[in-house]
Amino acid sequence: MLLSSAVFLSRSRACWAQAAVSQVASYAAAASKPNTLPEPTPEEFKALSHIRNVGISAHIDSGKTTLTERILYYSGRIRDIHEVRGKDGVGAKMDHMDLEREKGITIQSAATYCKWKDAQINIIDTPGHVDFTIEVERALRVLDGAVLVLCGVGGVQSQSITVDRQMKRYNVPRLVFINKLDRMGSNPWRVIEMAREKLKLNAAAVQLPIGLEEHHKGCVDLIDRKAFIFDGARGEQVTELPVPPDLLAEVEKKRAELVERISEVDDEVAELFLNEQPIEPAVLRAAIRRATLALKFQPVLMGSAFKNKGVQLLLDSMGMYLPSPPEVTNTALDTRGDTETPLVIPCSPSGPFVGLAFKLEEGRYGQLTYVRIYSGRIRKGDFITSTNTGKRVRVPRLVRMHSDEMTDVSEAVAGDIVAIFGVDCASGETFTGGDKHAHGLAMTSIKVPDPVMSLALTPRASDTLPAFMKALSRFQKEDPTFRVTSNSETGEIIISGMGELHLEIYVERMRREYKVECEVGKPKVNFREAIQARADYNYLHKKQSGGAGQFGRVAGYIEPLGDNSGTTAGEASNFKFINQCRVHIPL
Repeated sequence: MLLSSAVFLSRSRACWAQAAVSQVASYAAAASKPNTLPEPTPEEFKALSHIRNVGISAHIDSGKTTLTERILYYSGRIRDIHEVRGKDGVGAKMDHMDLEREKGITIQSAATYCKWKDAQINIIDTPGHVDFTIEVERALRVLDGAVLVLCGVGGVQSQSITVDRQMKRYNVPRLVFINKLDRMGSNPWRVIEMAREKLKLNAAAVQLPIGLEEHHKGCVDLIDRKAFIFDGARGEQVTELPVPPDLLAEVEKKRAELVERISEVDDEVAELFLNEQPIEPAVLRAAIRRATLALKFQPVLMGSAFKNKGVQLLLDSMGMYLPSPPEVTNTALDTRGDTETPLVIPCSPSGPFVGLAFKLEEGRYGQLTYVRIYSGRIRKGDFITSTNTGKRVRVPRLVRMHSDEMTDVSEAVAGDIVAIFGVDCASGETFTGGDKHAHGLAMTSIKVPDPVMSLALTPRASDTLPAFMKALSRFQKEDPTFRVTSNSETGEIIISGMGELHLEIYVERMRREYKVECEVGKPKVNFREAIQARADYNYLHKKQSGGAGQFGRVAGYIEPLGDNSGTTAGEASNFKFINQCRVHIPL
């Protein structure tokens, strides 16, 4: 059994590797072809170099939403910190649904933006539960970089592997943040080893924690050899100090390990390392950025979001090591010819408009469509065309999202993530502007997993049926992994999803948002009997209801058809009936 499992695993890895090689080859071929779309000018490149589109992803209960809450607080987007399950009844900013605050989990990905020093950071906080993996999938599809959060105690867990696979599928550079170093049993070095073994990452620490568990109070930057202590009621006071004497030897050891890892993937550092020359902080930092953007290295940062430690240094690292929109190669499919050919989309505000609708949400004012802009610009009142349907629609309202809050904007340019009101579309549609060079361009689709669980759903009151059908239609549009079918044999409405919690959330949302109470149960299955051997029957029918009455006898046998049944290939039925009745007329 073990041998067959190993063979299956090796074959699946080989197939995955072959698919990855073919995808990279097609992208390389697209990059080598002459591009009809304009490249960004030096002025545009400089203006876009301050933008970071980042996703926060991890296993459930690793501290993603808590980390995002601290990021918003330190950047000035929110005035106070609220916990995911806070006693004040407010809850974290990014968990704006009542169900999220009650259960203490993230159900829907939420977008926000903030400014840290010179960088403008667009952030999407994603769920960690496997039932809502589509939220992570479509977020990573449109983001330029990511932060993989690992628990300092649990390390690499099941959903961490799934998130890592999604990041690799869309070639997303990432930082690794080891969280919860204040907890009992935390060990960042064990977590790094797990990331190397289970996720196959070329990861190395760029920070050294100052104390662990209840003694954790800061970090040492291995690149600059500086210590940072986080004081204050909410960790807002960052004090820079020399490295403590008892950590000098450990700092030099971990820095040498970092340099060795970088030298394996960067020629400049490799030459200095082999010649045993000192490596300056600026040189090492530039090499880390090059290796991170090339997906050859993953910097590991450390801290505790709940205890307000290390978050400011993580924000600094987002600006230093993660890519800006022009530094990412985005590929679309040119469908104007007989075949679909890959075409590189330069991130240029002066180019034709190309955007991808990656998430739909039913808001208070109608359908809210989240759009990532890859090229050109979009203004309120512009007309855009759907590549999928060819329909031309007008943009009535353009907003920038801060969780459930909206800020109207007049225009957005390449590299931005915005939301549009009043545009009827499906998740995954590509929109283009009026430029003829953009017509027929379609961004690569989002991988949608198949449902794994089904339930039968019936509204308790017949008068709620219109609201019931409206809710199902809306949920299907929002979530591609939520499917609704009707069983023609049993007459049941079947909902299918990624797990029990996934379907439970939608049933609860139907009750709260549409006031529809439902009966939930297992889908019925029609059992059918098959004839296995010959069976004889002899039935006598007698009925006296006045007059002559009824009398009859039917006798015969039934047996399965063999291979030589006498039926021809053109016959629609697989039954054969032989009539051997004899009519007896008495004299």
